[in-house]
Amino acid sequence: MPTRLQPKLFTVLKEGYSLSHFSADLVAGLITGIVALPLAIAFGIASGVKPEQGLYTAIIAGFLISLLSGSRVQIGGPTGAFIVIVYGVVQQHGIEGLTLATMMAGALLVILGIARLGSVIKYMPYPVTVGFTTGIAVIIAVTQIPDFFGLQLATTPGEFLEKIELYWASRETLNPWALGVGASSLGIILLFPKVTHRIPGSLIAILLVTPVVALFNLPVETIGSRFGEVPNSLPKPTLPDFDLANLQSLFPAAVTIASLGAIESLLSAVVADGMIGTRHRSNMELVAQGVANIVTPLFGGIPATGAIARTATNIKNGGRTPIAGMIHAVTLLLILLFFGKWASLIPMPVLAAVLLIVAYNMSEWRLFMNLFSSPRSDLAVLLITFFLTVLVDLTVAIEAGIVLAAFLFMRRMEKVTHAGFIIPANDEEEEIHDPFSIARFDIPEGVEVFEINGPFFFGAASKFQDAMTVLEKPPKVLILRMRHVPAIDATGLHALESIFKKTESWGTELLISGIRPQPSEALAKSGLKERMGSDRIHKNVGEALRHARALIEEKENRVQ
Repeated sequence: MPTRLQPKLFTVLKEGYSLSHFSADLVAGLITGIVALPLAIAFGIASGVKPEQGLYTAIIAGFLISLLSGSRVQIGGPTGAFIVIVYGVVQQHGIEGLTLATMMAGALLVILGIARLGSVIKYMPYPVTVGFTTGIAVIIAVTQIPDFFGLQLATTPGEFLEKIELYWASRETLNPWALGVGASSLGIILLFPKVTHRIPGSLIAILLVTPVVALFNLPVETIGSRFGEVPNSLPKPTLPDFDLANLQSLFPAAVTIASLGAIESLLSAVVADGMIGTRHRSNMELVAQGVANIVTPLFGGIPATGAIARTATNIKNGGRTPIAGMIHAVTLLLILLFFGKWASLIPMPVLAAVLLIVAYNMSEWRLFMNLFSSPRSDLAVLLITFFLTVLVDLTVAIEAGIVLAAFLFMRRMEKVTHAGFIIPANDEEEEIHDPFSIARFDIPEGVEVFEINGPFFFGAASKFQDAMTVLEKPPKVLILRMRHVPAIDATGLHALESIFKKTESWGTELLISGIRPQPSEALAKSGLKERMGSDRIHKNVGEALRHARALIEEKENRVQ
């Protein structure tokens, strides 16, 4: 079953793993590890932590995600989506706070996976996803301006508009050497794919530009001048201080990290499925992401998730099993151990150029612009999520976007759901095609047939209750026709219960016809079916009308 909690690695080993499989995974893992190197360093720095912390994340989380993944080819590590939230947590709560928030997020992801909620998370509204993704891309690009232009800033404000204002005020401190290094790096990254796609342009830019800056001693800031030497070993694991007050204040950030991690990893897994024709196990994928985010912070790492670009690189270079992802992590570890000290020579404008390309690719600006032709409600959700991400806070943006999307969903459900009394003359058009058209039946005097069409959710419950108020006098029998109600929620059940109580007070007999499986089950669980009596619920309106006649005759006989 695709939803069982078993890593894909187990499946691969059961199927049989040959030397040819290993050879393909080895090549893919090596190339993907090389591709991940500059990104891991750049994401670490942009997130407000040390460059080696990005590497630790790519190594430890990358290995664990591949080991436990519900996807055959998922590559995990730090991603651009986390930069904004990680930077904010570090600025507000420090590294200790980030460690706690990441571990809490990991625990939430494990719980989501065990609770089998992997398939639900994939239904995040599309305008919300595009809105905050494009917003994050804009923020990443703007935060790279000082390093790309070599601006001298005393402080860096947290607010977006304050950043822009400060950059403009500091324009006279522009360093031409930094701009030249950044621009040349940008050119290499953009042009090198015309030579080959197997080696990333970002790595070539680092390998070409770094020696030039070091050899000619150009006045450009480097990783070493800002952060000091990069260690060439993994740190020992350390436990953070689990303070209850800190846990409470960090919970919103943990929820945001977990949400982003779940959305991005599952989206990456879906994209990978489409590329290699497989199906991932979404719940196991969440568990893998959760375990990685619990363990990685113990080694100084930052939040990690499935990375779409690196996963695609893995696939394009022949990776077909989780072992390729594990080799990618080992490759990064070997680079750290043997070449880590040289990372301190990398100029900051080069990394700024790398992140500008990441931001551009992440922005999905074409998708963003395409949504302008969507319904105005979707466009409103898109723009609100985007501007809240850029101008306020990513957590607020996601929360507001989801709430807005939920309200719009309610509104749409209310529009597609219709409720009202049936007039036989109005039903004649359906007589030819519908064997249960009311026009085919004789409705006894004192019987009213009320039909609900569409999902009976909370958005439509008020419409139902308003429609019921048109009754001038209580009928002897009221038939609720529900053949076109595919689903009902608690508010819809409450509305039905209210009508049941009203009909009891009127002395009216209430019957239901054509109820479908989900509403029938919901009525049974709520106890309303038992209170009404199962004999009052009929397969179709014909049966309900026959029962109505019998009830009227019974009442008339009592009177006589």
